[in-house]
Amino acid sequence: MPVATGGPASAMAAKAATTAIPIVFNVNEDPVSLGLVPSLARPGGNLTGINFLGTDLAAKRLELLRELVPRAARVAVLVNPANARTAEATLRDAEAAARAMGLEIRVLNASTSREINATFAGLGRARSDALFVGGDGFFVSRRVQLVNLASRHVVPAIYDARQFPEVGGLMSYGSKIEDAWRQVGVYAGRVLKGAKPADLPVVQVTKFELVINAETARMLDLTIPPTLLSVADEVIE
Repeated sequence: MPVATGGPASAMAAKAATTAIPIVFNVNEDPVSLGLVPSLARPGGNLTGINFLGTDLAAKRLELLRELVPRAARVAVLVNPANARTAEATLRDAEAAARAMGLEIRVLNASTSREINATFAGLGRARSDALFVGGDGFFVSRRVQLVNLASRHVVPAIYDARQFPEVGGLMSYGSKIEDAWRQVGVYAGRVLKGAKPADLPVVQVTKFELVINAETARMLDLTIPPTLLSVADEVIE
């Protein structure tokens, strides 16, 4: 019976626990750099799975944020230091993209609900023009708090998952997570039918979605450019 895992931490824990039970992972970071598999094409051991490209999209999210908020010169980047690998990868890519775009980046850290509140309290003092929320399971679990605070402080924000604009966040761009989990189900089914994880290449999700909340944009006095409207997968009214 295969084991399906979600997120790097659970996948790495499962890998450490067994070399016999088949494991199908679903991670947002490069599984080779994580040490889960030696190769995407040839996983080799008892693990294979899906890479849904979470941290690797930081540069694209910054570009989209800048397109919707062209006046932005200073962008705050919120990461969770308790999830060190993801935070480091997000900051590395975001800072490189910001330099290329001429943006000033301020790093914000929050690992608890109280720290999220404190972070937003300091946003005004930092004179940040926009907010980039890093991809992190903790932030998804606190999405209502994050979206409400962004609205209260009138700061345009971009997130990594559609759950945020669905509850009033401005916009999100990321992999279609439901497609990633569908792929996990497909691979688990193949393992149940006798396939070996070693023979199943790691799948990299290639479907991404841009979701914009038009009502939030109006509240922030932002005009959504036609170029964004034309490529958005969903515009929430």
